[in-house]
Amino acid sequence: MAWIILFLAGLLEIGWAIGLKFTDGFTRLVPTLLTAGSMVASVVLLGIAMRTLPLGTAYAVWTGIGTVGTVILGIVLFAEPATAIRIGCIGLIIAGIAGLKMTA
Repeated sequence: MAWIILFLAGLLEIGWAIGLKFTDGFTRLVPTLLTAGSMVASVVLLGIAMRTLPLGTAYAVWTGIGTVGTVILGIVLFAEPATAIRIGCIGLIIAGIAGLKMTA
């Protein structure tokens, strides 16, 4: 169950990272509220997952999910470059997440 909670926390991290782009420097109320809510919920779920999972593993997986998801959505939503090196680096992050999960 802790892994599911951690995965949800990672998805919410993606949500607030992308949400920051839509707040226009926290000048738009609704995106700002949604982003802040995602931030709080993500950290709360991370804390819950850390009750069972090792700190280093949980934190690394949480940030890894957020990083990979944010990069992918940056490519899809904001036309950021999808170079072979960027895709390869995403693959390395995913491999690291998988490795940490297998050893926890």
